[in-house]
Amino acid sequence: MTEPLVPPQETPPVEGSTSSAHEERPDGGVWEHPAVWVSLIVFGAVLVALFFALRALGF
Repeated sequence: MTEPLVPPQETPPVEGSTSSAHEERPDGGVWEHPAVWVSLIVFGAVLVALFFALRALGF
């Protein structure tokens, strides 16, 4: 079974329209800038490590 030929000016029905293929992505809110959260986690980890290092040195 063959598909009928589509004239060059028309879009085949299986492809659809590309003008509305993708919706705009919603705002990510606090997840839009994950570097802020990563820096806070790293800062906390450094503080905990510093605490244990100072305790090991006797301060």
